[in-house]
Amino acid sequence: MIRVGIVGATGYTGLELLKLLKRHPGVAIVWLTSESSAGQLFGDVFAVPPSLGHHSLVAAADADLAAADVVFCCLPHAAAQAQVAAALAAGARVVDLSADFRLHDPETYERWYGVPHVQRELLSRAVYGLPELHRTEIARADLVANPGCYPTSVILGLAPLARVGWLSGTIIVDSKSGVSGAGRKPSLKTHFVEANENLSPYSIGRAHRHLVEMEQELQMANGKWQIANDSPANDSRGSWQMADGESPISNTQYPIPNTQYPMPNTQYPIPNTQSPISVPQWQLIFSPHLAPISRGMLSTIYVTLPEEVTEAQVREQYAAMYAGEPFVYVLPAGQVATFAHTVNTNTCAIGLTFVPDARVLIVTSSIDNLVKGASGQAVQNMNLMFGLDEGTGLA
Repeated sequence: MIRVGIVGATGYTGLELLKLLKRHPGVAIVWLTSESSAGQLFGDVFAVPPSLGHHSLVAAADADLAAADVVFCCLPHAAAQAQVAAALAAGARVVDLSADFRLHDPETYERWYGVPHVQRELLSRAVYGLPELHRTEIARADLVANPGCYPTSVILGLAPLARVGWLSGTIIVDSKSGVSGAGRKPSLKTHFVEANENLSPYSIGRAHRHLVEMEQELQMANGKWQIANDSPANDSRGSWQMADGESPISNTQYPIPNTQYPMPNTQYPIPNTQSPISVPQWQLIFSPHLAPISRGMLSTIYVTLPEEVTEAQVREQYAAMYAGEPFVYVLPAGQVATFAHTVNTNTCAIGLTFVPDARVLIVTSSIDNLVKGASGQAVQNMNLMFGLDEGTGLA
C-alpha cells in the first residue's frame, strides 16, 4: 500500500482528494493536516460520511513526514514551498497542487506572484504534472507540480496545434469556472448574492497568473521556451530565452527514489511529438470568468490557422495526439464541449468548430476544475509515479 499524507486537507481540493483516495485500492491515508482545524476530526469541518469524517486533523508540524510515501500539498502559493522541501527531505515523493513549482524560471514566478521563491534549488527537480505532455518524466519524478485548472483546460485544448507550429498571432481564450475554483475561504465575489445569477470576468487580458503557465507549456510542447518578461502590470511581449533546443524538462535526468514500486509500463501510447514545422510568435489574451455554478470549467479558444492548414489536417492532428489517452477525448464534428461532458470526472472533452472562409478554429475544452483541474490529476500523477495504471481510483 502507498502511504499518503495530505497537507492542507480542509480546502475543496483536499476534500476532493480524500474522496478519490478513499476509493483507491492501493493507498492508505496516514495523516491529514490543517492549521485552522488541528485537533478536530475531518467530519467536524465537512459534512461527510463517517468513512471520511473519522480522520483526525493535525498541525503540519506534528505530521510524521517519514511515515508517508507520498505527500499531497494542497496549500496556497508561497505557503507550499517550505512544506514541499520538508517532505522531500524526509524521503517522501510530493505532488504539489500550488503554483510554487510550475514555472521553471524563478524570476518569472516572483514577478507574477509577488513573493520570493525560497526553494529555487528544487525547481530543477520539479516536473509539470500534465501526463498528456510529460508522462515519462512524471514517472521518474520525486516532485510533481500539479497544473492549475485553467491551464489544464487551455493547454490540452491547444497542445496539438502547438506541437506542429500552428499557433500564431493573438489567441483569445475565454474561460468560465465554477465558484469552487476560487477556493473555500469566503470573499465578497464568492458570496452567494454576488455570484448567484451573475457572470463575473476578472483579471482579464494579460493579468491572470495562470497565463504565464499556459504559455510556458505550450511553447515547450514545440521544443521552445519563452521566459515571459511581462507581468500582470505590464502587457509587453516577452523575449525568447530558449529558441532552438529541446524542452529543459525532457533532457533532465531525474533521480529515481528508492521505492518498492516498479517504474510504470503504461498501456497508453505516448503520441508522436516530432514536427518539422517551426513555431511562429504568438501570445494569449486570457479572460477568465466566475460562473454561478459549484464546479466545472469551460474554455472557448479562438485560433487563426495558417492559410495552408485544412480542417481535415487539424482533426487528424488532434486525433493523433490524443489517441489512446485515457482521460482526453475529442468530440465528433458538429459537437461542442460543455460542463456536462466532464463534471465529476477526470476527463477533458474537446470540441473543434471551424469558421468557413475565416481560417478560424474555435476550440471548446471542458474539465471539472476540482478533478482533472486539481485533485483527480494529482491522483493520476501519483499513479504514474508509483508504477500503477494511471486510471486507478479514477474510473
